[in-house]
Amino acid sequence: MSLTAQVISGFKEAFGYEPASTYHAPGRVNLIGEHTDYNDGFVLPAAINFGTVVAASPRSDNTVRICALNFHQEVVEFSLQDRLEKSTTSTWANYVRAVADTLLKANFTLQGVDICVIGDVPYGAGLSSSAALEIVLIRMFADLNQLSISSVEAAQYGQRAENDFIGAQTGIMDQLISAQGQDNHALLIDCRSLTSQAVPMDADFRIVIFNSNVQRGLVDSEYNTRRRQCQLASDLLKVPALRDASLDDLERARPSMDSVIYRRARHIISENARTLDAATALRDRDWQTMGRLMHASHESMKDDFEITVPAIDGLVDIIRDALTGKPGGVRMTGGGFGGCVVSLVHRDQVDAVIARVADQYEKRFGIKESVYICRAVNGAFVA
Repeated sequence: MSLTAQVISGFKEAFGYEPASTYHAPGRVNLIGEHTDYNDGFVLPAAINFGTVVAASPRSDNTVRICALNFHQEVVEFSLQDRLEKSTTSTWANYVRAVADTLLKANFTLQGVDICVIGDVPYGAGLSSSAALEIVLIRMFADLNQLSISSVEAAQYGQRAENDFIGAQTGIMDQLISAQGQDNHALLIDCRSLTSQAVPMDADFRIVIFNSNVQRGLVDSEYNTRRRQCQLASDLLKVPALRDASLDDLERARPSMDSVIYRRARHIISENARTLDAATALRDRDWQTMGRLMHASHESMKDDFEITVPAIDGLVDIIRDALTGKPGGVRMTGGGFGGCVVSLVHRDQVDAVIARVADQYEKRFGIKESVYICRAVNGAFVA
């Protein structure tokens, strides 16, 4: 049964009537450009065919009722007239509160709504389950309340909900690609101007995502620490953001910089350059260059940004060995400290790569991987 069919059935079971509408927003995988978004830099993500689906009906009062099929069909209720605050129970519902609170503070008028939600983006894997939920909710509120909200504005509201209400200092990439993704394309996004260029994906290649099943928590991880370190580096370099610094600038400032701050900045500055080069390589189908850039990105995340863990590094090594002499590339993707590895693999090699990982990863690390063969899809605000 499709997610849409499941969520309609779940809505009827929870609330006793048919939903008025359904909405979908995709998760995402970032092909390259890690932690560059909050440094005003460049990213190259694709929206993927795993996402979040909502069934909803407007109410005549200010009550919001939410049923989460991924959380034992639990139903949570709150009023839009109340002061909306984070709850320590049923924390998944905080994302609904966050989106509603953000839109209300932006002076939109909202009416109550019954919502049923389901998703197949693995939670905590770095594939933006939270952004998909935020964007699908904004799409829903916009539609049911006749609000004029563009895809960029939706991403900004989603980021604000995550930053200000949830407390995770994420950049805007996750929300923007969930709103703006395009079928069979990655998007090169400039996170300063919020403009994007569609980059066609080679039809002969697959996006194969391996979930290490090493769980990570964005708020509890060192993500916010890395963000502070990058801000300190840009302050020391006297630039608005690390996007504005060159490696030459960094080398000149090195004698006066703490070695950790230096390495953090070196990752961001070099990753921005790699991302721009990767967009060109992907467009030109230059898989040798693409593979080299993905390799360099992973090594930089491991050594300079220090956001990988042994199981992730081992998983990348297994896939890299399987791709030796073949076109494609592999790297960790997402915020770090677990989560997923993204690989670009020729369709003729997909089964062999998956088999190699199945043979070696669990033996080495005692964890069974999950595999997602993905394609790039449209975002929630794409007609």
